[in-house]
Amino acid sequence: MQGLRFIAVGTTAAAVHWSVVWLAVERLGLQPLGANVLGWMIAFVVSFSGHRHWTFAATSGLGTGQSLWRFGLVSLGGFVLNELSYAAVLHLGGVRYDVALGLVLVGLAGVTFVVSRWWAFRPADPHPVAAARCRADGP
Repeated sequence: MQGLRFIAVGTTAAAVHWSVVWLAVERLGLQPLGANVLGWMIAFVVSFSGHRHWTFAATSGLGTGQSLWRFGLVSLGGFVLNELSYAAVLHLGGVRYDVALGLVLVGLAGVTFVVSRWWAFRPADPHPVAAARCRADGP
């Protein structure tokens, strides 16, 4: 169920991202890479809100602030990969900017899920002091 929720939220955020880029390029005259920054910023709000309150709500014992900065790092790292990949595809040519962005967004979705699930929204350890002692004492 969590995987389906991630797909639903991710698809919505990707659609927002792609739509903002398209509008910024076609209506505002921005270059695709600059428009991509704007698209990511707006899609981040959609993505974090959806994942925090729906996708990972049942498993996350983290407060909103902690999951926000963690997910922010995940998203920023994903965006850096996105922008580099997008720039490479645009530089190679032969693919329209909107198609290239769609390919890049889909390509990075799996990485985002894994890192979000196992770090950004990882359930909090209910006994962090005891867990730290066990790690320090060894097996």
